[in-house]
Amino acid sequence: MEWNKLTDNEKVLSGTFSLKLKEPTPVQEAVYKKILEGKNLLVKAETGTGKTFAYLLPLFEKYKDISGENKILILVPTHELAMQVAKEARKVSTATGIPFKCATAVGNANINHQIEALKNKPEVIVGSAGRVLELIEKKKIAAHLIKTIVLDEGDRLFDKTCADGTHEVIKKAMRDVQLLLFSASSLKNTKENFEKWKSDYEEIDVTGKLSVPKNIHNWYVVVDERYKIENLRGIIKNIRTKKAMIFINNPAVIEAAYEKLSFHHYSVDYIHGDRKGEDRKKAIDGFNKGKIKYLLATDVAARGLHFDGVDTVFHVSLAEKPTDYLHRAGRTGRNGAYGRNIVICSKKELPLIKRYEKELNIVFEEKQYEYGKFGNKRP
Repeated sequence: MEWNKLTDNEKVLSGTFSLKLKEPTPVQEAVYKKILEGKNLLVKAETGTGKTFAYLLPLFEKYKDISGENKILILVPTHELAMQVAKEARKVSTATGIPFKCATAVGNANINHQIEALKNKPEVIVGSAGRVLELIEKKKIAAHLIKTIVLDEGDRLFDKTCADGTHEVIKKAMRDVQLLLFSASSLKNTKENFEKWKSDYEEIDVTGKLSVPKNIHNWYVVVDERYKIENLRGIIKNIRTKKAMIFINNPAVIEAAYEKLSFHHYSVDYIHGDRKGEDRKKAIDGFNKGKIKYLLATDVAARGLHFDGVDTVFHVSLAEKPTDYLHRAGRTGRNGAYGRNIVICSKKELPLIKRYEKELNIVFEEKQYEYGKFGNKRP
């Protein structure tokens, strides 16, 4: 489908060209007109399928004639995702010529700076539930003017740590506010929370059959659990890569890996939930701009973040679910480019490899790391 089948708005069509969005992705196609019509939506779509543009483009078109009012509120679970979504919103404004201002409202950041930005009456606000609620109560965000609330990574916004704040923010808005929830994960618990606010909604699932694209190669190498980090360093030394992500789900182990790789002069930084927001932002910016070659991350910290040019993903901590492996794997091989996933596992983790193969319909190739050399498994 072409974009002109979804909209005849010249500004939006020009914007899709400037943003190099050649044709709508399945999720963009599925939601565009429904968002314009004001429908409440519960949407499940895989990571990397263009969910952010899926809601930004129609919302910009919907409110294009309104300026100087808080109209779109986008709630996100992390500081990093807020920065990324705000950046995309500003891109859409520039590309379409729709002069919407965008402000961020997140915790662990200077609230006075955020209040100053809100004095410009931004049409788009991106933030965390706790800080947004605080600013609503201070009457710095006009909750009664908000027409659409987007819950990006909605499953996390309704988990134990975020649910109370999310519910309170929705409660502050007018009863007829449009509610849009986007998630890459199961909607079961999410749906129960969503239905507390909207009974008249449409559920859209464009995930289809789980699979890893054919242009992405999947390798695994069996090592001693105690020496995973040391083996990671050796494997990295053997592989040519321009940009790589390394998943480790224990913050303490991430920091140990960072120290070891830094000591050996690798261009590396890290993100996890316990690190200060300003340090996480510096790491993400460095990775985005190519100043950092290797980014160590937990699943939680990296959730929802997208990076261009990643050609390799290392899995030091294995994803517990095949869907989580799929989300990680999809960070490489974008737009048909070559990509590879390298799982560094112990013998006791081999059943997880078999489960990935079965549920994702993929085949892993076993590699070998021995005597400082990484390559094909010897017969």
